[in-house]
Amino acid sequence: QVQLVESGGGLVQAGGSLRLACAASGTIFSINAMGWYRQAPGKQRELVASITGRGSTNYADSVKGRFTISIVNAKNTVYLQMNSLKPEDTAVYYCHAELMVVPGRRNYWGQGTQVTVSS
Repeated sequence: QVQLVESGGGLVQAGGSLRLACAASGTIFSINAMGWYRQAPGKQRELVASITGRGSTNYADSVKGRFTISIVNAKNTVYLQMNSLKPEDTAVYYCHAELMVVPGRRNYWGQGTQVTVSS
């Protein structure tokens, strides 16, 4: 049974920083990709950033230059360093992982962690 456990959300003032972490546990052969999505009230879930197991990254335009995604394959853990936070970054942030497990490729979601940026 694979689980994704997120940590690091919270309340921060505009201009501040937060670091999210997401650890995948269970029998995992390899990581195809991991990433972070977010969903604000009344809005659709959107991709924030993603990274492949080999380290290729992709960012939403709204976070480029402010957020950095990284991965530690040995720990099956992905991080999202969020700097220069803005009130519009307020949302529930969800970890996503595409993993190679038994019996094949599977997608998993974390439970979500709240990020609130006050003005």
